[in-house]
Amino acid sequence: MPLHIGIVACSAEGAALCYRTICAEGADLFGPHAHPEVSLHSHSLAEYVECLDRGDIEGVGELMLASARKLARIGASFLICPDNTIHQAFSHVAPRSPLPWLHVAEVVAAEAATRGFRRVGLTGTRWLVDSDVYPEKLDAHGLACVRPTAAERERTHRIIMEELVYGVFKPEGVVYFQQVIERMKDQGCDAVILGCTEIPLIIDDAKSALPTLDSTRLLARAALHRAAAER
Repeated sequence: MPLHIGIVACSAEGAALCYRTICAEGADLFGPHAHPEVSLHSHSLAEYVECLDRGDIEGVGELMLASARKLARIGASFLICPDNTIHQAFSHVAPRSPLPWLHVAEVVAAEAATRGFRRVGLTGTRWLVDSDVYPEKLDAHGLACVRPTAAERERTHRIIMEELVYGVFKPEGVVYFQQVIERMKDQGCDAVILGCTEIPLIIDDAKSALPTLDSTRLLARAALHRAAAER
């Protein structure tokens, strides 16, 4: 039997895309209609937002750990979190977790290195882009990270938190992300990280001036391979 995947969810749209990807692509590894057992736990997004707004990263970590313990009790074998922003708390979470995790930025950085990219743009919430979640993991692979400007961070943050997390996809939001990615290309980037798990719902390779690194689906695929490897 494949390993049981536990999803520590934060925002609904990103977690749903991750779950759907696991279920839809599981057939490639396990046969028609098959996928590993999957369990998901989520606190209210508002609880995470309150912690992030006041800079309480340990509070974020405690929420993640509470989910981890519940998932461990119902039999999950390992954990993933389809939310890039709250990986800021990973150093607080990992040593105290009852189960091992896959780290989304490690998965994305490894993919970027495998595909031969050297200078990668980063999109996501202001909280994520201001953090070292991605620069640290990219640097370990010898990759440069280019962040949006302060004005771009504010506007993309608003689009994510006021639109995408609610499943609202406006044409003007798509256009703005495209403009940010185009500017990153002009800065010498050779790929862009879709570093909010909702961004792949509006941006893909066909809509982007740069090759995209879809953090949501890459994490889901890494979880599938982890589940399959230890059957």
